[in-house]
Amino acid sequence: MKTLGIIGGMSWESSAAYYRIINQEVGCRLGGNHSAKLILSNADFEEFVQWQKADDWAAVERAVDGMAQGLVLAGAECVVIACNTQHEVADAVADRLSVPLLHIADAAGEAIRKAGLNRVGLMGTRFTMERAFFRRRLKERFGIEVILPHEPDKDFIHRTIYEEFGRGIFSDTTRGRYLEMIGRLADRGAEGVVLGCTEIPLLVRPEHTEVPLFDTTTLHAMAAVDFCLS
Repeated sequence: MKTLGIIGGMSWESSAAYYRIINQEVGCRLGGNHSAKLILSNADFEEFVQWQKADDWAAVERAVDGMAQGLVLAGAECVVIACNTQHEVADAVADRLSVPLLHIADAAGEAIRKAGLNRVGLMGTRFTMERAFFRRRLKERFGIEVILPHEPDKDFIHRTIYEEFGRGIFSDTTRGRYLEMIGRLADRGAEGVVLGCTEIPLLVRPEHTEVPLFDTTTLHAMAAVDFCLS
């Protein structure tokens, strides 16, 4: 089994989900008392929030790069960034790593392609929805078109990610609004919806809607298990 390095803490709620999913899946596949060999580097999320507000992606890149290099020095044989938004700097960080960085959009793209879908909605922070890094990778590597929510829905998604989910608040009222937004994306031609923030799957699950959902947290965690057990 290879040792996995996780860049977490953005937010810690979803990092805890990564830890649980990865260990459960390793136990299921190997049986007995097996669990994953992993190293977690946990960020102070507030620092990243402030850098994002200031549009200081160079600071984000330096921080993610430092965490990734530290994981490799500690023995990690591959690295995952347990956050969609921070994948804005993933390619630059990967270029300097001596081990693979498993990209979250690749995990989503493989699942969407396996499902036979060509057009999906994308829900995440404004950075994930509006900057090109996620949409471009789905288009260029997998031929998948992305539909974004309308402006009022983008505002609501972005605000709740930072003001609710990042603080451990997951309410039925907010879930209802998300399900309405998923329905609107489906009405506009989305064959499925990517939950492109690692906290959204803590709120919305497949049993809540008939629209196919692509949970980037679980898909990314499973890709990490695949690599570590390969």
